[in-house]
Amino acid sequence: MIKTGCKIDEVRVDGSLDVLRRDLEYFNGIGMEAIEIPVHGLDAIRNGVLDRRRLKDISDILTGFEFEYSVHSPNPLNLMDEESASPHESVFRSSLEFTAEIGSRVMVYHAGRFIPEETFGVNGKKCLSESERMRMLEKEQVRLRQLSLEFPEVTICIENARPYVYHSPYCYGERLDELNKQIALIDRPNVKMNLDIGHLNMAANFYGFDPVEAARSCGANIVHTHVHDNFGKSVYHYEKQQTHQIPFGRGDSHMPVGWGSAPISQILSAYLETYGGMLIMELRSRYFSHTLQSNKNLLSLLSSLNVEGGSRLSVCCSKV
Repeated sequence: MIKTGCKIDEVRVDGSLDVLRRDLEYFNGIGMEAIEIPVHGLDAIRNGVLDRRRLKDISDILTGFEFEYSVHSPNPLNLMDEESASPHESVFRSSLEFTAEIGSRVMVYHAGRFIPEETFGVNGKKCLSESERMRMLEKEQVRLRQLSLEFPEVTICIENARPYVYHSPYCYGERLDELNKQIALIDRPNVKMNLDIGHLNMAANFYGFDPVEAARSCGANIVHTHVHDNFGKSVYHYEKQQTHQIPFGRGDSHMPVGWGSAPISQILSAYLETYGGMLIMELRSRYFSHTLQSNKNLLSLLSSLNVEGGSRLSVCCSKV
């Protein structure tokens, strides 16, 4: 049975373990079975070092629930970084250690970027040669092989990216075929793919490819999934405020399942037959109160695909 769940939002929690506990209690009450923990939202790592006292406090809370956990590493992590590689490796290693210590088997990592989003407004559009891109890809391959060897109990799931108008392709992960190729070149059993369906919908619209066929072609490597909805329209990098974009159907809105036009059911049908991972609804904090509705919509999609999921929902909904 596939477990459905949601993320702990780093903006909502903002370092508060009291909020973490309350949100976990709420999610438990509405039947969630899996939870994704943002290591960066809980102050567990500072300056590349895992705070073990903080780790214990977090672990004490997490062990009070029966969720299956995954971990999301900090978004700026980039093993392609050539100017400050050491901090990225330190944060990555500490994130893996955190994942292993809380008993999780999955850590999500955003695919390496040729051009980091943080520099878009500073450097403008930087054109890289093919040889430069290949060198950066090889750098990430070497680092991921080494880190995956150090933590064989954790599967590093590389997440596909959404495009940005004007700056794309800034990341190889915008296209699933390129992401699949990178995973093949890394060639480690615990380096796989986290398919973000919302990002895939945006990339498919931006580049003009079939998202269902893209998911089907790399289904064997998909071991973790983020589910959220949008209308598939990309934005410029400076258009960060999603509340202004949603009326126009633009942006990486991370809305509840069923609120947008992403072909979620069709994409899931491309690989769920052999899938054994979690389905994590990655909703923005403004949609916290709609988590139950989103999960019901997701379970309805699974039912239409003859996939069993969410066995606790009928038991727990009466508590809400």
